Amino acid sequence: MKKTLVLLMLSVIGMAACARGESREPLGYRRISVAEYRDKMKGGWIGQIAGVCWGAPTEFKYRDTIMPENALPAWQPRMINNAFGQDDLYVEMTFLRTMEQYGLDCPIRQAGIDFANSGYPLWCANDAGRRNLRRGIAPPDSSHPKFTPRANDIDYQIEADYSGLIAPGMPNVAVALGEKFGRLMNYGDGMYAGQFMGAMYTEAFFETDIVKVVEAGLRAIPAESQYAEMVRDMLTWSREIPTWEACWQRCQEKYRKNPQYQKASNGGIDCKINGAYVLMGLLYGKGDLDRTIAIACRCGQDSDCNPSSAAGVLFTTLGFSKLPDRFSKELDEKRVFSHTAYNVPALLDVCEKLARQAIAREGGRIEKDAAGEEVFIIPVRSVRPSPLTLSWAPGPIAESRFTEAEMARITASVSPEGIRKAVEKFAPGWTISHCGADMDPGLHAQALGRRNVLLTHPLDQETPCVLSRKVDVPPGKKTALRLTVGHHPKGDWNLVVRADMRELLRRTVGQSTAPDGWMDVAVDLTEYAGKTVLIELYNQPTGWSWEGGYWAKIAIEAE
Repeated sequence: MKKTLVLLMLSVIGMAACARGESREPLGYRRISVAEYRDKMKGGWIGQIAGVCWGAPTEFKYRDTIMPENALPAWQPRMINNAFGQDDLYVEMTFLRTMEQYGLDCPIRQAGIDFANSGYPLWCANDAGRRNLRRGIAPPDSSHPKFTPRANDIDYQIEADYSGLIAPGMPNVAVALGEKFGRLMNYGDGMYAGQFMGAMYTEAFFETDIVKVVEAGLRAIPAESQYAEMVRDMLTWSREIPTWEACWQRCQEKYRKNPQYQKASNGGIDCKINGAYVLMGLLYGKGDLDRTIAIACRCGQDSDCNPSSAAGVLFTTLGFSKLPDRFSKELDEKRVFSHTAYNVPALLDVCEKLARQAIAREGGRIEKDAAGEEVFIIPVRSVRPSPLTLSWAPGPIAESRFTEAEMARITASVSPEGIRKAVEKFAPGWTISHCGADMDPGLHAQALGRRNVLLTHPLDQETPCVLSRKVDVPPGKKTALRLTVGHHPKGDWNLVVRADMRELLRRTVGQSTAPDGWMDVAVDLTEYAGKTVLIELYNQPTGWSWEGGYWAKIAIEAE
C-alpha cells in the first residue's frame, strides 16, 4: 500500500511538472568548447565596451528625434579605454562579484546587501532601488512600485548582459538571475527587459541568425507583457518596413505617444522604447558591426546603453577572434574597471567559473575531446518565463525587511557625500540621513532671499529627511533649539522635532504659516537640563510637491 502511494505521489509530481512546462530530462544537448565559449564571451564584453564608448558623447542629447548622421562621432580605436568608468559595465560586475564570493545560488538578500554597499553614483531605478535597500526595504520589495516610481526604467536592461554571458545555451539561468538581481531595482517590464537581453546572449553562443536570437529572447519573458508585445512588433515591422527611420516613426507613435504604453513610464528612460532601439540596431544592422551600433545610437534617448546592448549580443555571435582589431587593439586589458575587482582577464575568468557552476546546476557536464580540450555539454530545456506582473497594477508586497543584523552589514549611507559635507559646514555636529536627490539638496549661497541656506529633501513620499545630533543640555540654564526654516513658493512640508523619539513639535512650513517664505521656531529643551538627548529634525513630506526643506539657522542656545 505504501509503495502504491509513493508511486502515485511521484506520478502526480511528474504531471504537475509537465503542466508547468518542466521536464526532468533535457530535450537534447549542445556542445561548445571552453575555448570557443571564452572567445564568444569575450566578444560579448568587447561589444558592450565598444557600444557604450562610441555612444557616450551623445547620451540623451537626442530625445524623441533621430540623431543626424553627422552627429555620431567617428570611431577611434583609442576610445575603447573610455569604458572603465562606465556604469553600464561596473554595475553588472557588482552582481558577478556577489556570485563569485557566495556562489551562483547566493541568496537574494545577500545580493541586496552587496548592491546597497556599492559606492558608485546611480540614477533612475538603480538609485531608487539602492536607496530602498539602504533604508531597510529588502528585495524583492526594494523594486516594488509601492516603494519606487522607477520600476519600468531601463536599468536592469543595460546590466543583464552578464546573465547571458555566464549561461551559454541556458535561458532559464538568465531568467532566474533576473529574479534575483533584476528584482533589486526593477519590476514587471523593467525586469523582463533584462531577462530578454540575457536570454538573447544565451542563444548568441550557438546562433548567428539575429532573428532567431531575438526570438529566443522573446520566449524567455511573459507573452502577455507589453515588453513582449514590443519585441513582436519589432520582428514584424522590421520585415514590413524597408528603412529603420520609418520603423522608428512607427515605434514613436505606439510606444511614446500612445498613453496605453506610457503607464508606469518615466519618459525616455522607459525600458520598452529603449529596448526597441536595441532591436532596431540588431534587426536593421543585418550583422554589420558599425551599422548596428550606429542605428541603435542614432535612435536617441539612452544612446550609449542601447548600442552597448546591441553590440554585446552581435559581437557574441561572432566571438572575439573574428572581430576587427579596431575594437580592441588599444584596449588596456590590465586596467581595472572602476568600483570593481576586475580587469579584462579577471572578468573572463570569473565568467567562466560561474558558467561551470551554471552548467552543473542545469544537469550538464564537462568532457574532454580527442585533443584533450574541455567541452561544455549543455542540456537544452524548455524556457520557463517569470510570472506576469504589471508595474501599473502590481501585486502585493512581500513585507520583506532586512533584520537588524543585516542592516548592520549595510555600511553605506543613504545620503550622498556632498550633502553630508554641506551639513557639517552649515551646522557642525549635526548629521543627515535619508536625503532625497530632488531639488538640488546641499548648501546654497543664496536661496529665498537668504544667504547660506541648507536645502534638504525627503527620500520619498513616506520617508522624511532627518537631521540629528546628540546634545548635552547644560544644567541650571534655560536652553532652546532655535530654527529658521523656509519653503519653496509652490510647496510645503512638515517640520517635526523629536527628543529621544518624543515629539516636541510638529508644524507645517508653507504659504499659510510662512507667507513670506520663512518662519522662526523655538523649542524649549530646559526639561532635559543636565542630560544628553538625541535631537532629530524631520523634513517630512506632505503632498509630494516641492517638499524641500530650507534651513537658514539651526542652533542650540542657552541663557
